[in-house]
Amino acid sequence: MNSYWLDSFDNLKDFDKINCNCECDVCIIGPGITGLTCGYYLSKLGLKVILVEKDSIGQKASGNTTGKITYQHNLIYDYLIRSYGEKYAKAYLQANKEAISHIKNIIDTENIECDFEFQPNYVYTIQQNELTKINAEVQALTSLGEDCEFVTEIPLPFKVAGAILTKNQAQFQPVKYMDGLANCILKNHSLIFCHSTASDFEEDGNQYVTFVNDHQIKSKYIIVTTHYPFKKISGFYFTKMYQSTSYVLGMDIHSQLFDGMYINPSQPIYSFRTANFGDKRLLILAGADHKTGFAPTEEDTYQNLENVAKKYYPKSEILYKWNTRDCISLDKIPYIGNLSSFTQNVYVATGFNKWGITSSNVAAKIITDKIFGKENKYSFVFNSLRLKPIKNRIELKNMGTQVFKSFVTNRIKIPEEELAKIQKDNGAILKIDSKNVGIYKDMEGNIFAVNPTCTHLGCLLTWNNLDRTWDCPCHGSRYDFKGNNIYDPAFKDLDVYKLT
Repeated sequence: MNSYWLDSFDNLKDFDKINCNCECDVCIIGPGITGLTCGYYLSKLGLKVILVEKDSIGQKASGNTTGKITYQHNLIYDYLIRSYGEKYAKAYLQANKEAISHIKNIIDTENIECDFEFQPNYVYTIQQNELTKINAEVQALTSLGEDCEFVTEIPLPFKVAGAILTKNQAQFQPVKYMDGLANCILKNHSLIFCHSTASDFEEDGNQYVTFVNDHQIKSKYIIVTTHYPFKKISGFYFTKMYQSTSYVLGMDIHSQLFDGMYINPSQPIYSFRTANFGDKRLLILAGADHKTGFAPTEEDTYQNLENVAKKYYPKSEILYKWNTRDCISLDKIPYIGNLSSFTQNVYVATGFNKWGITSSNVAAKIITDKIFGKENKYSFVFNSLRLKPIKNRIELKNMGTQVFKSFVTNRIKIPEEELAKIQKDNGAILKIDSKNVGIYKDMEGNIFAVNPTCTHLGCLLTWNNLDRTWDCPCHGSRYDFKGNNIYDPAFKDLDVYKLT
């Protein structure tokens, strides 16, 4: 299912795959909104940039976001002050506040039509016992010199115990914005390749060689913006992040909608905003998130959101359904900067914790400054090399042996009595001859068998019957029922078993 953003915009370019060896100043791996913003700034400053994308632009997190542009990342500033002090919290606030202005400046300068509009933002609670957290966040923002209000009424159709109101936040159509950035990059004499998988890179004298399909790109700098870094060991990001899946509905409620953007601070989290929909407005309701790799149900995800919508907007009609994954850092702060201590001139931006729009611009500014040898005043906040403790052992309990080699095709015989246990249009892992076998049985009874071992770091996959995919509970890689890789950090397909 495509998001409303992708489905409603027909002009998004699908670039050709790479067809030759190339040279450039900067190779950007993963042109989502972060990679495109990096490419925009760098090409604008005269560098030749090449961006490579495994699929098509906008198909992953950037094209499936809610499109909110805000520095109020739920309840964050009281946490930052308590954990790191006011200086740190102030820098985080200012970096994201400036990002809103930078995004607006790009849109105005380049005449990008992307439905940008300023909106007030609310973090609300319906629970009296959460007012302490809301008030603490108001006090934190006030201590940082930010203008905010505590309010007890909001424009949503239910009563709240209280809410934080921050003004002059914004929202837009993210896919239109990305298309505008891509057009600017091309005008600045740089290149974008789609359907081009970067499998590795290595040093070559004073530059790097990136291996893309059957070709090579030589560059002085590399920027990895592949959502989750695809290099397995560099930076040990697999110990510092996990992925979370969220669900979204786009609905026509057949009546007038509200202004503003809304989110509550604790599970179950629900995010509300509106979007242009012809001569009307579309309700965008998101939430029902869970850690990627833990099998969801319709009742816990889309049905959960639909129940909320029907409760408050009984005439609502669901027109769009989609889901997305976000990288969650264990300390709630993105990783922006050097990929690792051992890779000079290779940069990374990841772990945006569901707030990727402003974070993408913050990242692009910091990395652009690094490439031009400038000190960015906010880089210390997002230092990608910072050392933080692992959240807990549960995050790593399913981590297996690292997998570096492609799997070879095997032949197996699955007993009929085992296959009979799996219903049609369902999947499961069976134990056959002491090995795990992932089985999906389609509606016609056809069997698809794979090795359910993630090709990233060897974790045991789980079957997601909602999307008909094999999902990794360790780091969020995903594969379709045929074993084709569809989501990073893995990029290799699963071993497919031939039945005998």
